[in-house]
Amino acid sequence: MIIVLLGPPGAGKGTQGERLAARLDVPKIATGDVLRAAVRDGTPLGLEAKAAMDRGDLVPDAVIMGIMKDALASPSAAKGAILDGVVRTTPQADGLSQTLASLGKTLDAVLLFEIDEDELVRRLSGRTTCDVCQRPFFGRQPGEACEEGGQTGTLVRRKDDEPEAIRKRMQVYRDQTAPVIDWYAHHGANMVRVDALGSLEEVEARMQSALGL
Repeated sequence: MIIVLLGPPGAGKGTQGERLAARLDVPKIATGDVLRAAVRDGTPLGLEAKAAMDRGDLVPDAVIMGIMKDALASPSAAKGAILDGVVRTTPQADGLSQTLASLGKTLDAVLLFEIDEDELVRRLSGRTTCDVCQRPFFGRQPGEACEEGGQTGTLVRRKDDEPEAIRKRMQVYRDQTAPVIDWYAHHGANMVRVDALGSLEEVEARMQSALGL
């Protein structure tokens, strides 16, 4: 099963994506993770991505989709994958569609996490992030230690988690994602909407119910 995750920053799609991946026994593939791995491993596409980043340019969609194709073609993704952050614009939606077709795979669902903007601002403005493992925490203060993954880091509050920055990110998300939703609707995708307000367990239950799991 191949599922694309959509939703505003802080809606919890990454965490729920991990739970869904575990439930389905498939990998969760995030654009940032596979991009960093390709750069680290020095693959041809990774070198192209690094060259773009070194110039201060955005990594071209064609390079990102090439890296995603390699990830989706790997044995670990034989039964499917949960795709997080792969589709943010309509060209990326179209690129992913072509990539899946070239691999003989199909998109089973687009999982859209929905949440009120005021709740999102409240949630994200209380978030801290480990400066080493990048794991987000809620209800913990900047300066506290993080020892996840066997490394010691320090919790920090990112500038883009300030309320005004969050609202700007939400506007960018709306501008980019509304056309993506329309694109998938036009192409007959199975769009599954999930209310992302509530505890992790409550949202997970809604997500699984919506997907018929």
